[in-house]
Amino acid sequence: MARLTTAVRDARHAGMRELMDRLGVDALAFGTPDFFQYATNFQLDVWPWERPVLVVVPREGRTFAIMNELSTNHMRFAVSKGEVWLDEVVYYSEHPRVRSRLPLLPQLGSALAACLQAHGLDRARIATDGNLGLLADAQRLLPGLTVQPQVAAVRSLRWVKHAEELAVMRDLAALTDWVQDRYRENIRPGRLVQELDHAMAGLMVEEAARRFPGEDFDILRCWTLTGPASASPHGDGAACGARIAAGDTLVNLVLPRLNGLYVENERTWFCGTPNAEQARFYTVAAQATDAAAAAAVTGARVCDIDAAAQAVIEDAGCGEYVFHRTGHAVGLMLHEYPEDMAFNTRALLAGEVYSAEPGLYVYGLGGFRLDDTVIVGDEPEVIVRTPKTLEYATVG
Repeated sequence: MARLTTAVRDARHAGMRELMDRLGVDALAFGTPDFFQYATNFQLDVWPWERPVLVVVPREGRTFAIMNELSTNHMRFAVSKGEVWLDEVVYYSEHPRVRSRLPLLPQLGSALAACLQAHGLDRARIATDGNLGLLADAQRLLPGLTVQPQVAAVRSLRWVKHAEELAVMRDLAALTDWVQDRYRENIRPGRLVQELDHAMAGLMVEEAARRFPGEDFDILRCWTLTGPASASPHGDGAACGARIAAGDTLVNLVLPRLNGLYVENERTWFCGTPNAEQARFYTVAAQATDAAAAAAVTGARVCDIDAAAQAVIEDAGCGEYVFHRTGHAVGLMLHEYPEDMAFNTRALLAGEVYSAEPGLYVYGLGGFRLDDTVIVGDEPEVIVRTPKTLEYATVG
């Protein structure tokens, strides 16, 4: 399994040039971490609100970036491995020096203005992924520069995943299945929930090292909610010291990232044989997940994924226990674009990736949510393979 290659770069840049032509602009500029990575294949090691960055992709010419000096050696490592899709980086300093070396942070706008001028973009029309203050600073120095926030338009660039991205996500999904099997082996009454999650994260790191040596892997979270707390999608805020009890319903989330791409794998477990009520809610949730995944068909509407799950839930008389949409897109962010899945009526495109995660939340009893990551196609491809049978979900 390899990192993303220049084939992905070329496909993304072709999409960006097509968007520039459609918008009638000369360049795209990105200042958010996810879009910076989309354009450069470089995962930022700074928060742009604190240390602003900007990457500029012209319709014609070289891609360049303005970055904080803190990233200097990080960028050197990435460049040495041939992973970065950048032609030029200009660094700025954030601390004063006795002897002048690099421009200081108050001069950042000037540095960007000089870069734009050097690349012939001082009178350009530039579309951005947001209303960036950094470009506003440069605009004051370059009165001929036009900046257009085009949030919705640039987000559309990331709907469809390249074949290499899908391959990475399949490999990552297989790892999450392996981790869920480890959860099944380790859930037991009396175990501290947070200790369990950290132990499973440790096992995942070791297995990832075997599968993906030298790759960019990290874990957003391994997170389990147990007992009544699982009736809240994000817990009760009192996880410290919480222990699994016999009879509990548990909901867990396995959320890793590999080479910039996320996958979701979430399951519901029972510590001991579930009672009739628990079994009923579990069965409805599992059937709703399957229905949502089956609706991820090229040409169907985005909202049909949610509608398919909701139909199963409402037909079972469980509509009152639904508190969120069925899912969201997945990609460079865990919650990727489009963000309005349940109300989005555009046609699904082959190669989009979604989480199918309808949930039922029964106060006093627990939560019931099973989350599959699915690739849109003529035949939807569910890349999370962890079983959804009640037998598999019953531990002990």
